[in-house]
Amino acid sequence: MSAAQKPQIVFVLGAPGSGKGTICKNIVENYKFIHLSAGDLLREEQNTEGSEHGDMIKEYIKLGKIVPVEITCGLLKKAIEKSGASRFLVDGFPRNQNNLDGWEKVMSQCVDVKFVLFLDCSEEVCTERCLNRGAQGSGRTDDNLDSLKKRFNTYSNETMPIIKYYEGKGMVERVDSNRTLPEIFEDIKKIFTPFISQS
Repeated sequence: MSAAQKPQIVFVLGAPGSGKGTICKNIVENYKFIHLSAGDLLREEQNTEGSEHGDMIKEYIKLGKIVPVEITCGLLKKAIEKSGASRFLVDGFPRNQNNLDGWEKVMSQCVDVKFVLFLDCSEEVCTERCLNRGAQGSGRTDDNLDSLKKRFNTYSNETMPIIKYYEGKGMVERVDSNRTLPEIFEDIKKIFTPFISQS
């Protein structure tokens, strides 16, 4: 299979509340990507009647811990194959070294990772957004101060080294996401318009 035929992947990483879901939605509308959220796939799986991993996923999410990579990679792979599309935003993954190793093992041969979109946002802004989201009835069990503290810890200790790893390979596009959506999207356009025209 030539590289041109492999599905093209852009990882979207950032702290909880950095705007990953919202930004991805806008990229999908403007640039015809398929958005795959690792978190959404896991939440969907945990609510699927008779899922063999449902209870375990629920427990991990509640504790702000990262679900075992085999499960997440399996769900992502299934979603990519099922869609038959060629461009994907993979949001909230890989979140730690174990995720990265698992991805390399399971996926590196069948997809082509183009770059990492890093939404850089302060903890204060992220916390405020998540608490607002929770107050507006997001239905997410982890949009509360207790879970958020754990999630930020996990993010700093486990996800930041992954972003640094990709930075070392010259594969990170950093966007300041403390700002309003239109401001953020101006920067997104500068990254995605040339990318689309080249690919």
